[in-house]
Amino acid sequence: MSSQVWRSVYHTIRMVNRSIPREGRRPTFPDTLIVAMYLWATFHDRPMCWAADRLNYSSCFRPRRLPSRSQFCRRIKSRRCNAILRAVFDRLGRSDDSGGGSLRLMDGRALRVQSHSKDPEATRGWASGGFARGYKLHALVNENERFLDIRVRSLNVSEKTVARELIDANRHVGFLLADQGYESGSLYDYAAARGMTMMTPLKANAGKGHRPQSKARLHAKKLWRTHGRKLYDRRNAIERYFGQLSAFGGGLAPLPPWVRRLERVERWVLAKVILYHARLATKETAA
Repeated sequence: MSSQVWRSVYHTIRMVNRSIPREGRRPTFPDTLIVAMYLWATFHDRPMCWAADRLNYSSCFRPRRLPSRSQFCRRIKSRRCNAILRAVFDRLGRSDDSGGGSLRLMDGRALRVQSHSKDPEATRGWASGGFARGYKLHALVNENERFLDIRVRSLNVSEKTVARELIDANRHVGFLLADQGYESGSLYDYAAARGMTMMTPLKANAGKGHRPQSKARLHAKKLWRTHGRKLYDRRNAIERYFGQLSAFGGGLAPLPPWVRRLERVERWVLAKVILYHARLATKETAA
């Protein structure tokens, strides 16, 4: 990790720490240190016990005192440390003033685990190429390469279900582009009620039949006849962003064997996206 990227991450941790209320007495080891240690270990693709060893730090980040392994593992699970991680993600992900325009892109990426894994929360579901076990990263991004919001769920959870969560938490007026896995009249209406014009590839018989039709879906069908195809082609950008999320040292690679259970997987993925955002912001500043 370059010193510029780490300074951006650590500065953001300290900034958001001031805005989150503290519960109880002040701990011996501050929450900023716990979160920074976790992000340091995540970048190096190492387990949390690795972060409790002083030999694994450099001049870029060298704390004077470190908690024990048990203290660190217990503290990173606390509500406030997880709130700091989420706040750092929000601040770095929305750091661009333009907001990426009025277009939003939505998609998911499977996070597989081995078939013999004993993780009960790593369920079987559809992934690219067939069924697999694991989790799925559901993401909402803008055209400025920022992940505005993410959710991690077991692989058998429907994309349409998680899409409703993302839409509720990130309402805006504009277009929402997604692949055919999100094609549903009820989801079209759900997005329209919250100010979004949703567009997905439609089935050949869309709008036909004797049953009541979704007005938002029928409107999308009309758009496809005009400039819909050209607009929808911009959805391919999210595939590129998922690739960029993995295309650097410390990026989101396949889940390591020590990252199991939904809580740990979600925290790990959140940390990887934080590092991606910090790297992106540093490159834009240097340009």
